[in-house]
Amino acid sequence: MLIKNTAKSDLKESSLTSETHYIERRSLLKKLGIGLASIPFIPAAQAGLFDAFSSDADAPDNSGLLFQRTPLNYSSPPNYQALTPLTPEKKILQYNNFYEFGTGKGDPFEFAQQFKVDPWSLTIDGMVDKPITLNYEDLLKTFDIEERLYRMRCVEAWSMNIPWLGFPLAALLKSVSPTSSAKYVRFETLHDEEQMRGQASRRIGGGIDYPYVEALRLDEAMNPLTLLSVGLYGKTLAPQNGAPIRLVVPWKYGFKSIKSIVRITLTDKEPINTWKKIAHSEYGFYANVNPSVDHPRWSQATERFIGEGSVFAQKRKETLMFNGYADEVAHLYKNLDLKRNY
Repeated sequence: MLIKNTAKSDLKESSLTSETHYIERRSLLKKLGIGLASIPFIPAAQAGLFDAFSSDADAPDNSGLLFQRTPLNYSSPPNYQALTPLTPEKKILQYNNFYEFGTGKGDPFEFAQQFKVDPWSLTIDGMVDKPITLNYEDLLKTFDIEERLYRMRCVEAWSMNIPWLGFPLAALLKSVSPTSSAKYVRFETLHDEEQMRGQASRRIGGGIDYPYVEALRLDEAMNPLTLLSVGLYGKTLAPQNGAPIRLVVPWKYGFKSIKSIVRITLTDKEPINTWKKIAHSEYGFYANVNPSVDHPRWSQATERFIGEGSVFAQKRKETLMFNGYADEVAHLYKNLDLKRNY
């Protein structure tokens, strides 16, 4: 499915003043006659073409890394626009929350490099007529992969703009035929204490009762914005970003976008998501970005955008309702008290 209508929140690559090497790379491919929708899987020896214009400042530091990301075949429909530039790839790879590998922002990058994503198994079950299980290759080839430039707003009041690769969650759900009784979609992260040090130690993993669980209402899951991502910046996901497949819900706080998913279950009862279970007074089921509803311990009215330069030297900017996607999603909550249902 391609998003063809341009909204106020649409991202246009021509408006992005950062990540010039990324834009130049795409321009080079066009000049060489290589279609963006027909880029094949490329052997590591040839992958250097894609990094020909990367600057030293923005290029990820791959020294000592064991996990190798693969270029993906994808199309580029109209994308969702922010008024600020893309976050450099290096920072997306090295500044993360993924408590399964540790609670520090650099822990996922440091401790996830030996994480194995192939073989992988993603099961879709519950209130569906056609339950299925997808393997690693299925995740990359069953659905048409497209690029979506989305804002990402963390509940901790920092944000990024990320060029995701993936496919609409709606496409997957339609393929399994949800029953008329299904009302919610529950997601579950891999539980593997050998690979995920944070799951093996409550101290390292933030005291979470694993596996990590998230959920959406079915209508939220079927919204065209809701993405299952298998990559970013033209390549497959790195472990610290949720490889091999993660959820991306751009109008909600980042903790809703669960990583390394192994099970998707449709149900008629509202699941209890991990952070609501831990601290229900601070993290609700909906977690919609709302600048007028503060976290009990900090304001949500502004955010620190992570772009070029020092992570902690970024200027703050105003947070937008639904993270700037109100035109596309506000109708989902027409009769809902967004302060009570935070």
